[in-house]
Amino acid sequence: MTRYDVAIAGAGILGASAAWRLAQAGAKTLLLEMEARPGYHTTGRSAALYETAYGPAIIRHLTIASGPFFRAPPQGFADHPLLTPRGTMFVAGPDGAAAFEQAQAEALPGTVAEIPVSKALELCPVLRPAWTKRVLYNADAEDMDVAAIHQGYLRGFKAAGGTLACDAAVRGLARTKDGWQIDTVAGAFAAGTFVNAAGAWADEVAALAGLGPIGLVPKRRTAFVFETAYDAAAWPFVCEIAEKFYFKPDAGLIFASPADETPSPPCDAQPEELDIAECAARIEEATTLDIRRIRRKWAGLRCFVADKKPVVGRDAAAENFVWLAAPGGYGIMTSPALGRLCAALVLDRDLPADLAANGVDPAELAPARLAGL
Repeated sequence: MTRYDVAIAGAGILGASAAWRLAQAGAKTLLLEMEARPGYHTTGRSAALYETAYGPAIIRHLTIASGPFFRAPPQGFADHPLLTPRGTMFVAGPDGAAAFEQAQAEALPGTVAEIPVSKALELCPVLRPAWTKRVLYNADAEDMDVAAIHQGYLRGFKAAGGTLACDAAVRGLARTKDGWQIDTVAGAFAAGTFVNAAGAWADEVAALAGLGPIGLVPKRRTAFVFETAYDAAAWPFVCEIAEKFYFKPDAGLIFASPADETPSPPCDAQPEELDIAECAARIEEATTLDIRRIRRKWAGLRCFVADKKPVVGRDAAAENFVWLAAPGGYGIMTSPALGRLCAALVLDRDLPADLAANGVDPAELAPARLAGL
């Protein structure tokens, strides 16, 4: 049985990021993926937007801390830029006054500014003037090349000596005197530390180790792309202020979502026709877009705990079991910061100085915080 310093369950964006950092640091690291290829579930189904004005405060701090990596990744990480300019408009319609005031009050300094409706109509001319009441704009929001980011982590992980095992769902975890024995579909392995980055299945994986859940709730998020006669390439990402819908250009089409958060068991999530129809109706009410032909539709699971913050840290009942879970819909844009934080915790190293400078407090993300929720 091959023994590793660290084994990570889940080769999605967070597991891959942490695995790369651990392998770079010299830890003999195994990355286990239940599917035939990494990134099949949530990682491959995202809106692909780097947005510093989105999510709880800790998410925004993690996103800002991740920006320097995306803008200047290590040499050889990718052969083209990971980010390209997009911009985001948070638009309040006739019933969005309260949500607008709240969003404006909660925004971090320097991330968003209110712009005149006339400017918003210049940026996205399909918005209906009578519907559009107030607009917050983040000029720094950018499209992300999710595939390049994910593959960069995996390629760097392998180059640093890491081992990736696919079709290797974890089906048993037994504590030993020096770590864990891990039974998988692909065989048995041993590791000193086990990192649970199993996405929607994270609580189920913890149960295999005899550990309690963190209260993970997977929630379905629906998306689709539709045809348009407009030249939309330069439009910003448009998000209704209370997240009743969002849309953005996507390779000659329009990507859209109802921003739904429907609780779901861990599964290969599929879209619901009603969610798509309601989203189309909302977009057509707010814009002159005519959604007649939907080219493709899908769904993914975004995973949350009670306070909607990620869970990163050692389990109170087994310190060599480390959680890397519940990123919500923010895992890709926070992956550089969360991967580095997880690696530092596994290796018992200090929090990276730039994460601390950006307001990242490990205690705010530790699983122990959930005991009182």
